[in-house]
Amino acid sequence: MPELPEVEVVRRGLERWVAHRTVADAEVLHPRAVRRHVAGPDDFAQRLKDHRIGTPSRRGKYLWLPLEDTDQAVLAHLGMSGQLLVQPHETPAEKHLRIRVRFADALGTELRFVDQRTFGGLSLHDTSADGLPDVIAHIARDPLDPLFDDEAFHHALRRKRTTIKRALLDQSLISGVGNIYADEALWRARLHYERPTATLTRPRTTDLLGHVRDVMNAALAVGGTSFDSLYVNINGESGYFDRSLDAYGREGLPCRRCATPVRRRPWMNRSSYFCPKCQRPPRVTP
Repeated sequence: MPELPEVEVVRRGLERWVAHRTVADAEVLHPRAVRRHVAGPDDFAQRLKDHRIGTPSRRGKYLWLPLEDTDQAVLAHLGMSGQLLVQPHETPAEKHLRIRVRFADALGTELRFVDQRTFGGLSLHDTSADGLPDVIAHIARDPLDPLFDDEAFHHALRRKRTTIKRALLDQSLISGVGNIYADEALWRARLHYERPTATLTRPRTTDLLGHVRDVMNAALAVGGTSFDSLYVNINGESGYFDRSLDAYGREGLPCRRCATPVRRRPWMNRSSYFCPKCQRPPRVTP
């Protein structure tokens, strides 16, 4: 699934090509794409019509389009294969086109939601005073957010009876970090994924957060990570940070620091990649 850098790449594209345009009409081509909008496809389409899109926003992996003249926003859940594309009107419909939004201007482009596996979707939600959709109010700020509180995060880690990778993927503690970037940040910080959070000192937490931010900014600079054609930006282009990964997906290849073969271990229905020499397993468990 896309993580923070991939979603931010899409958000920036939407800010450039969709923000401050008025919706002329919306068409839902597959009801599953708006299943989180409980009032149904027709209601979703009608509620967008004639409203002006505000500046796209993001918290962690969550992306939304505020409606400027209302207290509502369109929340985009990309799932495993969801794509938000800006296409000229005359471009043939994609095979898995689910939603089409046209605008009341002469730019000649429209917003399309394409989703091969239909795990993602769009939905309309009320927003809080700070513009956050109510359904994601429980999501913590992400490490690239200027208001992210490093000190509070450290204290939360110390109170948790868990391991560091589980904590990094806990969206109530820190948002936007997924499996790929957790492995990358832990490799850079020389921390094993099963390290108990209660054993982290404040300098260790600061160092880890620095690596989380570094790896995400590096991914952002090259458009995110794409292992197949399912993740693309709004122009349909893939990112290529996968060429720079140090841990994830490198099972059996030499560690870029010490040349020890990188290992992969099953972890929570996923995989964890680590260097057994640089990231030694903890002596204690939570």
